[in-house]
Amino acid sequence: MSAAKAKRREKKMRNQPANVQYPSPPQVESRAENGGGGEGLHLTGGQSDADPSSKKEGSAPVRHGWVRGYHKDGGGYNTEMPNHITAGAFARARAAEVSAMLKAATKTTCSSHVFQVLPKHMRRRAMSHNTKRLPRRLRDVANRMKEKNLLAGLKKRKEPVKSKSRKARRRHGNLLLEFNRRQRKNIWLETHIWHAKRFHMVKKWGYCLGVRPTYKCYRPCYRAMSSHCLLQDLSYYCCIELKGEEDKLLAALTQLTCKEAGPTFSAAMFLSGARQGSVTVYRAGRYPSDPLGPVTFLWRPQTPGLTHRQLWIWAHPALKQDLLPELQSACQCSEAVAPPVEPEVSRAEADPTPRAEPNPDNELKAGAKRKRRCKDGSEPPAKRILGDGTRLPTSPVTWRSSSTGLVINDLTMEIIRYRLIGPQSHSVLAETLEAATVCDELKFSPLWWPEHCKDQSNMNLHQQQTDVFNVLKGIYSTGELPPGTVLGLTVDDPRLTLPRQKVKAVPCVNQDPVGDEEKRNQLMLQGVPLQCCQSFLWERSVRDNVTDNKISEQELNRMRSELLVPGSRLGPGPQQGRVPVLLVHQPGKQVGDELGSWGAGWDLLLPKGWGMAFWVPLVYREVRVSGLHMSLKHSQNKAAPHFPHDYPDCPAGSRFQEEQEAEFLDTFRRRPPAKRTNYIKHGCLAPFRCPWQQLAEEWELLVTDGGADRKGGVQTQMTRKSHEVIEEVTSQQNVAAASPPSCFTVLRNRRSLRLLSSWCRPPTCRGQRRGRGAAAALPLSDSAVTSFHATHKMSVVWVRLTLLSKGKPEAHAMVCAPTAEDLKLFGKSPENCGPQEPPHKDHYKSRINRKKKSFKTATPSQESDDPTASTDPHSPSDLLQGLWPDPLPSVVSHCSRVTLGWVTQGDFSLAVGRGEALGFVSVSGLLHTLLKQPPELRGTLLLRNPTSLHYRFVRLNIDV
Repeated sequence: MSAAKAKRREKKMRNQPANVQYPSPPQVESRAENGGGGEGLHLTGGQSDADPSSKKEGSAPVRHGWVRGYHKDGGGYNTEMPNHITAGAFARARAAEVSAMLKAATKTTCSSHVFQVLPKHMRRRAMSHNTKRLPRRLRDVANRMKEKNLLAGLKKRKEPVKSKSRKARRRHGNLLLEFNRRQRKNIWLETHIWHAKRFHMVKKWGYCLGVRPTYKCYRPCYRAMSSHCLLQDLSYYCCIELKGEEDKLLAALTQLTCKEAGPTFSAAMFLSGARQGSVTVYRAGRYPSDPLGPVTFLWRPQTPGLTHRQLWIWAHPALKQDLLPELQSACQCSEAVAPPVEPEVSRAEADPTPRAEPNPDNELKAGAKRKRRCKDGSEPPAKRILGDGTRLPTSPVTWRSSSTGLVINDLTMEIIRYRLIGPQSHSVLAETLEAATVCDELKFSPLWWPEHCKDQSNMNLHQQQTDVFNVLKGIYSTGELPPGTVLGLTVDDPRLTLPRQKVKAVPCVNQDPVGDEEKRNQLMLQGVPLQCCQSFLWERSVRDNVTDNKISEQELNRMRSELLVPGSRLGPGPQQGRVPVLLVHQPGKQVGDELGSWGAGWDLLLPKGWGMAFWVPLVYREVRVSGLHMSLKHSQNKAAPHFPHDYPDCPAGSRFQEEQEAEFLDTFRRRPPAKRTNYIKHGCLAPFRCPWQQLAEEWELLVTDGGADRKGGVQTQMTRKSHEVIEEVTSQQNVAAASPPSCFTVLRNRRSLRLLSSWCRPPTCRGQRRGRGAAAALPLSDSAVTSFHATHKMSVVWVRLTLLSKGKPEAHAMVCAPTAEDLKLFGKSPENCGPQEPPHKDHYKSRINRKKKSFKTATPSQESDDPTASTDPHSPSDLLQGLWPDPLPSVVSHCSRVTLGWVTQGDFSLAVGRGEALGFVSVSGLLHTLLKQPPELRGTLLLRNPTSLHYRFVRLNIDV
């Protein structure tokens, strides 16, 4: 039988009952058995009573096998009739055939559509959805099948709503409904639509944010940060407002900070309100453990008329869920204040003027448009949702304390924050903003500015702020100003001065008169005067008034069209609103001795509702706009930790590492095993995460129990045999520790960091800032290291690593200690790239392959009876080829070089022209390594990427 005939036979036998079969070729059976005269069928269920000797001798030979079609003279078919028929067997055979026929007629097999019954030359694509294209004889069947499919689809999913036409979707009311509806799950910034057209968007921390532009702009963004201006929308940062007596506020906030880590909320330069400060917040009384994360804060300058102080704390949205409860606990603000419920005003009360009742009999005039009417009688929303649209209107945003009198307000999305990075940020602001003009309108006005102009003291303050802002235009670079300077200002609507085309903002130093030179020097040395730091942006009533009375774009365009000279600039009038703003200086790189003040800029704080009104004029000054990606690169170039990437000891940092590991692991799983890196062979235990806790515990055991001393030095005698010694010490951790191990901490003590930084530098290193005080003069010795280690146990320290040769560091790269042979090789040739790591053996690969082979051959009963499947912690079913399973072995001694830490950020730095990495290393391991290194090579370490076996020499720096 040919292959085609066998396929046709198999297709025909697909839906036949079990007791009806075709005869196989090697068997020759009677076709008339029990009256089974069906074509090529015989009955297996019934017993045959036919006499085999009844066949004639002269009959034609019977062909073996099944032959398609009719043959002359019954070729291949037995034409004789049986002598007798058994009634029971005959009835059962016919019943099976009838059942098979009904089953084949009612059940749809290969063809699920009626039009597929037609021959191929009659089939058309339109028949699949238009039954009128089918022949008349098949239309009824097709309609019934179509209705059946529709009913089945309704059970699974709802019927899709018919989409409106584009004209209906573009109506103002429908646009607002759609805009408000899409913000119910994730908050949209006011610049969301602008970003969505030009950026790749991502949903993070409850917001929809732009990550990077759709066009290539990595180097242009760096050039903007270095020479011109880079613009970012930081409105997703959360603002928490604290009000109350100054001493009670400081008493509550002191519990969350410590002076050892730097200036706190009570520092004199920050308490006056003239500077913005930053601090790392901890849980109440838990320093140095249990940190929450970094925050920036700004005090409102104290005025004679105010007895209470006001404080704004800006925090990352990933930090808010941990910070807000801690602030409520420290300030004892547990009483939630319900938000005021706005009374519903009927249409008659809102518009008391009588209106003529509409007459339905009156016909519309020719060409008149019928107004859009809603079925439920309600009108479309008049405004967009401003602020946090995901929060319920009844959810509290204010908490009060009856004992201390302190009040906490959640001002998230109530204040817009734009960040301008670069040396020409002040030039962009100077060309975009214009100081508010004085309004002499004496009549009643709903705007706040006319009433404000009636007070002469307010006008004097406004004039002083305008003078300072004009002096700011003559400064060459933003980095020349004192860090954290605050300037309050009231400006006109920036849409009035919008240029027709984009113009690059440049400094106007040469245009300033000579008399302003002294004012510029005073501004650069002393900063903004304290009285000029005031701003009405602190007042909620002023913010609401400015937001509610903003002129729409439509009204502004109508006013432009009424000008006598078309195309002329629209001047500010009494009806235009004046906007109070705050300019907050952002310092650039403040640590280290290289690239001082790089990345400095300004933060522009605005009331909500004015986001796009200021965003478009800023963009028209040819600034470069960036997203979350360049915000991370900005921190890398400043060698500053970025939240939450570089805060592993904080709850938000731990959550971020778990999410990042899951994302990397999912990407790793999607690649086939032959096309992904085998990290076991590369000797990389954790390519997608950094086990800081295990690293700190192992180094603590090595130093405390003297494991490193028994080896005779980590750098000099690190061999294969010494690995066993370290693993034995590490395995005794659970036995030796009677109490649960303490969590690791990040070293943030400024005095200790300065001392450790001085130890990491070679004695002949030039161009380095020397430490201050007696701590910097303390030499590196065994007694000093022992004392330092006793104070800072289980600690890791933030370091900056600079490659001394070519290469690009990657995230989760290993920072290792060089051996004595490596240092000798580096001393002879500093351009040497570094040693090589010998390939490791993958012991789990063979187990995975054996498991796959046994799984193919084993039966289900054998798999269920396997006792090792549940008892083995490293079962092959749980293993992933190329990755180490949990629990991990010793992370310190797994490779030929001792591991000190890992890299969290790494890339080729355009600022220094070589690869730079940022990460953490163990304090205990670093001290032990520094003691073993010669003084002239002190601070020289090794770095190896997870996908490479090549070590590269790096220079370690601890910037303070």
